[in-house]
Amino acid sequence: MPHSSVLPKAVVPDDWPPVLATSRAFAELRERSKLRYFDTLPESPEHLIERIGDAEVAVNIRASSKFNEELFARCPALLLISVWGTGTDHVDLAAANKHGITITNTPGVSAFSVAEHALALMLAVARRIPQQDAATRAGEWPRGQGVELRGKTLGVVGLGAIGRRFAELGQAIGMRVVAWTIHPKPDLGFELVELDQLLSTSDVISLHLRLSPQTQGMFGAREIGLMKETAILVNTARGGLVDEAAFVDALVAKKILGAGLDVFGAEPLAPEHILTTLANVVLTPHSAGITPEALEAGLQLAVRNVWSFYANRSRAT
Repeated sequence: MPHSSVLPKAVVPDDWPPVLATSRAFAELRERSKLRYFDTLPESPEHLIERIGDAEVAVNIRASSKFNEELFARCPALLLISVWGTGTDHVDLAAANKHGITITNTPGVSAFSVAEHALALMLAVARRIPQQDAATRAGEWPRGQGVELRGKTLGVVGLGAIGRRFAELGQAIGMRVVAWTIHPKPDLGFELVELDQLLSTSDVISLHLRLSPQTQGMFGAREIGLMKETAILVNTARGGLVDEAAFVDALVAKKILGAGLDVFGAEPLAPEHILTTLANVVLTPHSAGITPEALEAGLQLAVRNVWSFYANRSRAT
């Protein structure tokens, strides 16, 4: 709780599509703060600044809201941004630190849901589930179009909570797992290899890295060119990890077998985007971590992070 009897001024600037308002966490946030709530996305950076206004706390729901130097300078009352989710690539962390603003997130709470979704995307591409579903509904009876994954090599890029769980799921269906991670540790439990070796030998490559200046566009034409023609790429992390133009070229030319994508360079994905026309791609709308279980746990943690911030601040004064 805040260290005085005055309730903190809080704002939720971007709950669209609404998830927080229907959660148990919302009632607590509303009860324990002076809350302004918006169930639409800000129309512009200026609009986001107007919504933040004199708030001390922003509970951030969507990564499309960008928190930058200008916003921090023009919202001097802001003390905390509580991000729902793991990624903080939409927040200028250096600028936040300069202005004395604390950033919290909710890592790990959606690991099981995201890993299960990555498994579903991998299987959907390998077994051509969308195509077979459509054909069966059309009265056709297609046969022998799927790829068996048992015994194939799964390359996991990034061994955070989600990457480790997905690697376990890959092992559970009989795949050989190799991995590459930015900060390797010998006790992670999986065979670690160089990234180029992973790309050139894996039958499925799944990305589980945070987006940062170090990882932006990390998988470009050279890296995609190392992949097998029979390889599948799964991305439930961030679209910006991949050079989209090079990736689309490889999919169109069938230089890789296909892809399962939950994230994109620009979101929402435009209806006319070329990815929507490719039969060897399975698409979902950045929904991997949005199950009822993960949703409630993550939102509860985002709200608890607010009270933890004030509790720590009170102890320090």
